[in-house]
Order: sequence, then C-alpha cells, then structure tokens
Amino acid sequence: MKKSTATRSEFDLTSVRTVAGGRALAPYAVDAFASKGRLIAEPSSPTRTDFQRDRDRIIHSNAFKRLKHKTQVFVFHEGDHYRTRLTHTIEVGQIARALARALKVDEDLAEALALVHDFGHTPFGHAGERVLNEKLAAFGGFDHNAQSLRVVTELERRYAEFDGLNLCWETLEGLVKHNGPLVDKDGDGLDGPVPRAISDYNQKHDLLLWSWPSVEAQCAAIADDIAYDNHDLEDGLREGLFAIEDLAEVPICLEILKNVQDQYPHLDKSRTIHEIVRRQITLMVEDVIQEAVSRLEQAKPTNAQAVRELDYAVVQFSPEMEQQEKVLKAFMFERMYRHKDVVRPVEASQIILSDLFDAFQSGRAELPEDTEWALDGLDDSARAHRIADYLAGMTDRYAVNEHKRWFDHTPELG
Repeated sequence: MKKSTATRSEFDLTSVRTVAGGRALAPYAVDAFASKGRLIAEPSSPTRTDFQRDRDRIIHSNAFKRLKHKTQVFVFHEGDHYRTRLTHTIEVGQIARALARALKVDEDLAEALALVHDFGHTPFGHAGERVLNEKLAAFGGFDHNAQSLRVVTELERRYAEFDGLNLCWETLEGLVKHNGPLVDKDGDGLDGPVPRAISDYNQKHDLLLWSWPSVEAQCAAIADDIAYDNHDLEDGLREGLFAIEDLAEVPICLEILKNVQDQYPHLDKSRTIHEIVRRQITLMVEDVIQEAVSRLEQAKPTNAQAVRELDYAVVQFSPEMEQQEKVLKAFMFERMYRHKDVVRPVEASQIILSDLFDAFQSGRAELPEDTEWALDGLDDSARAHRIADYLAGMTDRYAVNEHKRWFDHTPELG
C-alpha cells in the first residue's frame, strides 16, 4: 500500500458525529446508535449506549474476574507486581481508549474489545493452550480466540433470558476478527480451517469473516501488542532475566535508554526501567496514530463498512516502527520467553493440565455436578470439548488445587 504524504496536522475531518457525552466522532467510526444488534433482541438502555452496556457486561462477568489469577508470563506465586492476564487486560484497555480517542472513533467499543480479548486463554498462558490443542487435535483443536467467543456466547451463564453475554454484533465481530479476516471472499480459510466455535456461531449471526474489523477493533488489537511488548519488557527487567545494559541489542530501547541516562545520569534502576517503558509506549502509540491518520486520509472511508471492505488494516505501526518492534519481539523471545526460569514452570504446568484432562476424560476425576458440565450421552468430540471448556476456565491456582485433589503428586511450579 502506498503511504500518504499527508501529515497528522494536515488531516482534518470535515464530517463528524457525536455520541453520549458530546464527543465528536469521525464518519468511519462505528455508530453506537445504529448497531446491527444482538442475537437476542433487547430494549436499549436510556442511559448507556449498546457498546457501554457491552463493556459493563464484560467487566461484571465471571471470566473477567478469573483473569486476575491467570498467567501472563510469570505464574501466580512468583510475585505481586508481575502482570497477570487481568492487569495486562486493563493496560490494553487504556491504550486502546487512547488510540480510539485520537482517531475519533468509539472509545467504549474499543475498550470493550480490549477487555474481552483474553477471555479464552487457559490457565498457565500459552502453555495451557498448547496442551488443550493437543488433546483436541482429533476434534478440531483448541483456539483461544474461538474460546473467547464461546465464553461470551455460551459459557457465561448469568442472565435469565440467555446464555452468554448477548453482546452486540460489532463487539463479537471485533473479538473474532481483531487480527484480521479469517476467510477470503469465497469462504476459504486464510490460515487453515476456521475454528468450529466461530464457524458454528457465524451461521446464525454472520460476522463477515472475510472482512477487516472496525477501526475500534484494530485499535484494541495493536494496543495488545504495545502493552505486552513493553510490560513484559518491564517484568523481565525487574525479575533480572536480562539487564538494562542488554537493551543495547534493541535499537528502539537503546535510543530511549541513552536519552534517559543523559537526562538523569544518577537515576536508580527502578525509575530507569519505568522511564524507558513509559517513553517507549508513548513512542509506539504516537507512531500508530500518525500512521493510522495517514492511511485513513488516503483511504477516505465514509463509514465503518468502508473500513471493513479495505484490503488492509488502517491501524498499524509505520514500516520503520514495525521493523523495530520485530527486533524487540525477537529479543524478548530469546532473552525472556525461553529463559530457564520461565520455561521451568511452563513444563510443570503442562503436566498439570494434561493430567487433569486425561483424568476427566477417563472418569478418574469428576466434573462438577452441575448439569451444564454433565458428560453423559455426549459423543467423543462433545465430551472432549466440554472438558476443555472446564479446564480453560480455570485459574492457575484452581488448576493446581484440582490436581492436588485428584493426584498424589503435583509438580512444583517454582
């Protein structure tokens, strides 16, 4: 895609709309008052937009509460100041709102998507997902994004009139497609078959799997990248997995570090780390805003559907920042995610989740007596997926305690 030469100051929106609170929105923003609706129709609220209601339902859900005891990188017992899925999610929400505000789109929708994006993650992070994917290999595998959809459309059981949270079409679309289209216009999967949970739901509530999602969803997606790039970096430095001096290997970090040390030559380690991280987040956010404004000026979408029908994302890093971010990710993969102190509990956690799945599958262990978890009468596929639903909803701590309940020896995570 050819990059526009327009600068941020030259880009001016001549047509805007307003939402609750009186803030002006761009024409390509999703219109909270013209939602495509919910699968089960509900009367509108007199005090909140539909997207504000979605955000509130997400925050009050059980799945949101469980995020506080689910692994981001470090498992739950390693320290009080490391990120969990919950703190990561809140940080993503803050960045998503900042991007949405700058681009004049619906902040509530962007925040709702940020807050719900990790609902499908298993205990113990990606290690748990790998286990469930292996256990379900014969039945379509396990995908945390598809699991997030299952949580908000089926597994949350709080409301009298429906299962799930009955979220708006736009929220579900952004949840499923925040990383881009899943199929081409002929319906063929772009990265293999579409996960069954998504394809099944799509048959009754078409989410336009061939298109890009809204600007709001794209804000949430790149906010996730910015948050975990920088906050994992901070946690790795504080844990001592690598030293501040090692950041010389990462150009974006090195430049910021030099600026901090020149400005504050006697700053202590803790404040130095925070100063590096906050400046790097700001740099990335401002880069995304400038690049997105440039792309939007070039595309000139007149409404949200026009954004969906583009063949590229509009909320992206600039080419230069994208390359620097790849270098940062490679550094983190090598120096943090593969560090022995991170890998060791991963191996133990995989044993725990694998043991639990096999125990429930064989009948050695029993699921709760609630009828929603009953396995009687289910075929092999439905049985395996129901067990996976139960395990995926566990927190790290609950999974460890369940393993201790059914097994004589539980691997140590530390």
